[in-house]
Amino acid sequence: QVRLVESGGGSVQAGGSLRLSCAASGRTFNPYVMGWFRQAPGEEREFVAAISWTGVSRYYADHVKGRFTISRDSAKTTVFLQMSNLKPEDTAVYYCAAGPHTDDEALKSKNNYNFWGQGTQVTVSS
Repeated sequence: QVRLVESGGGSVQAGGSLRLSCAASGRTFNPYVMGWFRQAPGEEREFVAAISWTGVSRYYADHVKGRFTISRDSAKTTVFLQMSNLKPEDTAVYYCAAGPHTDDEALKSKNNYNFWGQGTQVTVSS
């Protein structure tokens, strides 16, 4: 079992920055990919970013490219999502997830992930 705990959410004004963290513990499978998803009220949960086990490969949704950066620490126990130039449309609950690294397209689907955190709220005001 893998336990994921997110932190770092909050409220910021448009143009501001936040850094989310996801601490992983428990038994993991290698290779596995860590992803960030988000869900706004009344919307589907959508892919934001993902990072491979080695940290070499990173994947982003088009609407966050150039603004968000995903990274992981050398111990591979924590994944970060640095969010800059935030927009009101980035407002959502952000979830961390872990799953097998199958292929580059599959990891953008929430169905690829076996384990999820509880989510952290990000609110961006205009």
